[in-house]
Amino acid sequence: MAPYFLRNLVHKRERSADARPLLKVLGELTWIQWALFFSGWLAWTCDSLDFFSVSLSVTHLQTQFGKSTTDITTAITLTLLFRSVGAVIFGILSDRFGRKWPLIWNLILVAILELGAGFVQTFKQFLALRSLFGIGMGGIWGLAAATALENLPVEARGVASGFLQEGYAVGYLLAAVINLFLVPEVSVSWRALFWTASGVSVFAAFIRLLLPESEVFLKAKALEKARGTTTSKKTKIFLHETKEMLKKHWLLCIYAVLLMTGFNFLSHGSQDLYPTYLTQSKGISSHDATVATIIGNCGAIAGGVFAGWLSQYIGRRLTILIHVLLIGAFIPLWILPSTFSALAAGAFCIQFGVQGAWGVIPIQLSEMSPPAFRATFPGVAYQVGNMVSSASAQIESTGGDHLRTTIIENGKIVNVPDYAKVQGILIGVVAAFVFIVTLIGPENHGSHFEKHKTAFEEGGGQDDAVMEDEITPEEGSGRESGSVLDEKQENEKV
Repeated sequence: MAPYFLRNLVHKRERSADARPLLKVLGELTWIQWALFFSGWLAWTCDSLDFFSVSLSVTHLQTQFGKSTTDITTAITLTLLFRSVGAVIFGILSDRFGRKWPLIWNLILVAILELGAGFVQTFKQFLALRSLFGIGMGGIWGLAAATALENLPVEARGVASGFLQEGYAVGYLLAAVINLFLVPEVSVSWRALFWTASGVSVFAAFIRLLLPESEVFLKAKALEKARGTTTSKKTKIFLHETKEMLKKHWLLCIYAVLLMTGFNFLSHGSQDLYPTYLTQSKGISSHDATVATIIGNCGAIAGGVFAGWLSQYIGRRLTILIHVLLIGAFIPLWILPSTFSALAAGAFCIQFGVQGAWGVIPIQLSEMSPPAFRATFPGVAYQVGNMVSSASAQIESTGGDHLRTTIIENGKIVNVPDYAKVQGILIGVVAAFVFIVTLIGPENHGSHFEKHKTAFEEGGGQDDAVMEDEITPEEGSGRESGSVLDEKQENEKV
């Protein structure tokens, strides 16, 4: 018999036997569900807009501070390194106290730090602020994913995952548009991009302020209030359930970090230094490099939404594997051409594959996670993976210093970094790693995690602990209905 991870790769028909048509599900969503999804999406879009402010300003920052490309990319590395700290802090706050206020304060912190980055006068000040920004940025993704997905029906979560994750591409696209049209027109130059991004984060915090707490936490808090559970007791329960979860799922934690390390190398390795690659290795103008970046992000949005939708029907892991194979197929088109049109087409195709695979990640991690910790677990796994991959831009920059090529510039032969070869090698190796890790990993397609107890309720650390008002007579004996538990039991047998 084939290994379980191969038998589980193909989506089982019985999992979706009772599923409603997607359009019907979307038509039945309330405005609160739509608004909460938009709030989570907007938060993640702001996070991306803030982050890529540096990637798009490398040339301006080199001029401002008199530093090399490698020096400037240190800011990117520091941001990625500190994101895991923010994921732990804000993830714990969210799973303990609710989704609303931790996300609001997280967005306000990001806005303040992004605003401050636009006022710095020295390179040390810039590095310090971008390091602190990493803490703020690290909390956003886990909170945004939980806010956006846990309030939606199971049938809508695949396509919603794709839309949510491509807030990342939309944020990059918005940053590129601002960099293309606003930055050249104002005297403050690159600082305008940072200040605009800060304002958008404040707007996102205001939107979340207008909306209610997640329904899951409203139910849980009502139950605990009826029982008379005090705040201090809930905190003790939370700490106990966290310990129980780690004892049971430590191996899953390691797997999730490995998976997200590969995914973060894929995205940052193909995006962070991309404008610099076009201008320095291909001789493309800064304007055209920004346009190519916009085209690439259009491919990212298309890939993420398509993959999210597809994963609802053929499964999460199989969808990821298909898009990782597309990445490998498109690498030559991404690095070999020298004309703008071909390079832009390569950017569209490679990002369709990269962000297509990424489009499945929010729901794959949410379904894979211990249900009561679906803000902390995905967020920390994501950001620890980010921490491991934090040097991707510096790896490429250093590689470019050693691998050189020549281009014709103003009629002269110029020796330049060969970022095309460096990025092609890096992305090829990482794509192979992601393929293998995804293939052997778990999948919990269709998990009803919204029915699970929260982390501050007794028993919340157990995988089969559903809320009291969700228990049916058949479940009274402790058995969870549906194929999700069946899959868990089969996993335990294997």
